[in-house]
Parts: sequence; structure tokens; C-alpha cells
Amino acid sequence: MDKPLIALLTNNDDDVYCFRLELIQAIIDAGFRMLISCPDGPKFEVMDESGLKKNKDFLYDDPPIDRRGTSIINDSKLLSHYWRLFRHYKPAVVLTYTAKPNVYASLVARFLNIPVINNVTGLGSVVNESGIKQQLIMWLFKTAYRGSACIMFQNSTNMNLAKELGWVKGPSRLIPGSGVALNRFPVQEYPDGGNGICGEPVVFNYIGRILHDKGVDDYIEAARRIKSKYPKSEFNMLGFVEPTESHYEAELKELGDKEIVFYRGSQKDVKPWIKRAHAIIHPSTYGEGMSNVLLENASSGRVIITTDNPGCRETVNDNISGFIYPGGNVDELVNKIELVMAMNNTDRMQMGLEGRKKVEKEFSRDVVIEAYISNINRIISGEK
Repeated sequence: MDKPLIALLTNNDDDVYCFRLELIQAIIDAGFRMLISCPDGPKFEVMDESGLKKNKDFLYDDPPIDRRGTSIINDSKLLSHYWRLFRHYKPAVVLTYTAKPNVYASLVARFLNIPVINNVTGLGSVVNESGIKQQLIMWLFKTAYRGSACIMFQNSTNMNLAKELGWVKGPSRLIPGSGVALNRFPVQEYPDGGNGICGEPVVFNYIGRILHDKGVDDYIEAARRIKSKYPKSEFNMLGFVEPTESHYEAELKELGDKEIVFYRGSQKDVKPWIKRAHAIIHPSTYGEGMSNVLLENASSGRVIITTDNPGCRETVNDNISGFIYPGGNVDELVNKIELVMAMNNTDRMQMGLEGRKKVEKEFSRDVVIEAYISNINRIISGEK
């Protein structure tokens, strides 16, 4: 008799490798077969190097996801794709992440009586939408989630909102985001650093998609102001430019030519960039679940500067492991950067180590893995 098949669906290979790798391995180690449905990308090559190989250790499917598009035709193709996929493989449980898999795969799975564990990885740009478009998206979420065998929420704000809106009909659980793989992100040696005017440069990173709602315009404006006052500072941006935000490409090139912000592109491994930085800046007003970038940097012993946005503020003990400011307020962001500049390097290092203590205590990925394995076993055994 074949082992039960667990299907994991998401929209980006980064999501699979960076945030789900340990979960995938744990599911396989627990005796299940694994199907991963996700658009192909370079992180699958990294997975292969780490010992998890496509169509050997797990079945692989490459779905046609237009992640940020609103084409009814494209979304209908994705819906049809999931229908054929589930009819062919007949998974015992489906795990969904990110908006379109959460909605369309859930609708198909419910029709086919396949149990689904949804993960609300945030509400994305919908929090900044309004009118009919926002109402339609929220209705789709509600329709999808009400049939869930379990909904995993990454922050309490999203969980409370979902319950108020009637999205939750069955079991749900609050988990610490995707958790952080502490062994993959150990404390890094802290670099030398001056005060931004003399001594070694003070280095700041932005790591994430180049997307307006992630606060990149605020980051760029803050960098312009700081560089004019603190010439021995460095601002880097790592991540891919969203196809819908291609206008940033020319701006980033110009900023690099002026040595204001250096765009480093999308990196297979961000750890070398974390190592040479003193702090991470995450100026997001996006509908985050829980910011993995902040957790990984805190785990590495780096100072955190982020907004009071849900999914960001939870990762920081304000004024202890980093600084929180009101999202969208560039003046306050500049103020927090200047606080880091004014600290001596030993105090910066100690602030980063406080962040490591926090993630060790509150955000271990083992907690997330246990939540999934226990719910998969519960569903397969027929327990309610």
C-alpha cells in the first residue's frame, strides 16, 4: 500500500527553500510521500545540492501562477491546473501557502473532498486596496478558508481579523510565522563599524522583493538623507524586482551610480550579505504574515529596524533588540537609523545578540514543524 501523499503548494521557489525546507524533510522523515507544486526557480537547484532532489525525494509540479496578476483567464488556467493535479495524484492532505494557492487550490480540494491546511502568510497588498476589488478578494479568502481542515495564522492580528470576518469555521492555530532555522542562521561575527563619518562604514540592508508596499521608497529616501550627512554609511538592496514594479530598475541603477543605494540583485544565499551588515531595515506596510527576513537577521545577531506593521513588530523588543517606528513615516525611519549611527559598535553587537535570544525563545521552526505534523496525523487518522 502506498504511503499517504502530502501536497505542498506555493507561488515561489524562495518560499519552498527558505521557509519550508525543514518541514518538507520532516514530512518525508515521518513516512509520507511529498508533492511540491511551485513555479520552477534557482532555489530548487540549491535544494538539490542540500540532498532533496526533484522527482526523486519528492514529486514536482510546475504550475502556471501569475502571482500578482488579475487576469480571469490566467487564474482560470491555474484553477484547472489544480483540478487536474489533484485528480491525478489524489493527495491525502494539501498544504497551501500564499494567496492564489490558498484560494484556488482550496476551492478545488473542497470540491474533491481533500482536506486542506491553509497558512495565512499575510494578507499581502489587499490591506492597501479599497472598494470592490478589496471586497472581492476578501470574499474569495472567506470562501476558501471556511472549508479548511485547519488554518495556520502567522500573527494574532490576522487571526483575530479572520475570526471577526467569519473566515474560520473549523480548527485554527497561531504559529510563530514560518519560524527560523536557527542552525541555518547562526550568530555571525559582527563587523567593525564607525559612526558614519569616520571609521569603518556602517552597513544597512534591505532584503526582500522590490515592491512599493514593502516600503522600498521609504528606504531609498532615508538612504538619500543619511548619505548626505553620514558619508561612511552603506545601503544595500537584495531581492528581485516584481514584474509589475519594473520602473524601479532605472532608479536603482541611478542610485548605484551615485553610490546612494547599491542594488545587489536576487541572491541564492543572503548569509554573506547579512554577515557584512550591522543592521537590517524592513520598512514594510505590506500585509505580512511574519517577516522571515527579520527573523533570519535577528537569528544572525543583527540590529532590526522595522515598522509597527503586524508581522514586523512581533519580531523586535523595541529599544532592546532593535527599533520600531510608524510605517510610512520616513522622518522616524531616519531617526532610528541615526540612533544606530550614534551607538558604539559594541552596543550595536549586543543589541543584535538580544535579537538572537528572542528568536531562540519565541520563533524556533521546530514549533511550526510540530504543528504541521500533528495536524497531518490528526486529519489522516480521521480525528476532528
